[in-house]
Amino acid sequence: MATVNVYLTFNGKCEEAFNFYKSVFGGEFSYVGRFKDMPPQEGMPPLQDNMKEQIMHISLPISKETIIMGSDAGGEWAPKIVSGNNFSISITAQSKEEADKLYNGLSSNGIITMPINKTFWGDYFGMFTDKFGINWMVSFNENNH
Repeated sequence: MATVNVYLTFNGKCEEAFNFYKSVFGGEFSYVGRFKDMPPQEGMPPLQDNMKEQIMHISLPISKETIIMGSDAGGEWAPKIVSGNNFSISITAQSKEEADKLYNGLSSNGIITMPINKTFWGDYFGMFTDKFGINWMVSFNENNH
């Protein structure tokens, strides 16, 4: 069965926010990636200098079942980010088939922001906003099973 976690999006304050969350919850980050670590993306303009050190993805395990995840996003990735819509529900599927089922079902009549597909970081991943305006991320990583 899939797990569901919260994914927070910031405009340049992700690292500061997650260091604060870590100071409260404790634990260690299971992943920290910066935009400078991302390979060039076909069809996307070069990364602006002010984005290079910002957080592409960070994960802070809270319990065995719960992880807070986040990133800095702006420009082409999240042009309409404002306080109030700066989070997504992140689903980690147990199989590629489950990821497809959940992605296709929940995105029906919604807005696809990233078609589900294999990514450079190894996950099968996609994003969308459902017909009710809720942001979702669906992922599956065969190496985590």
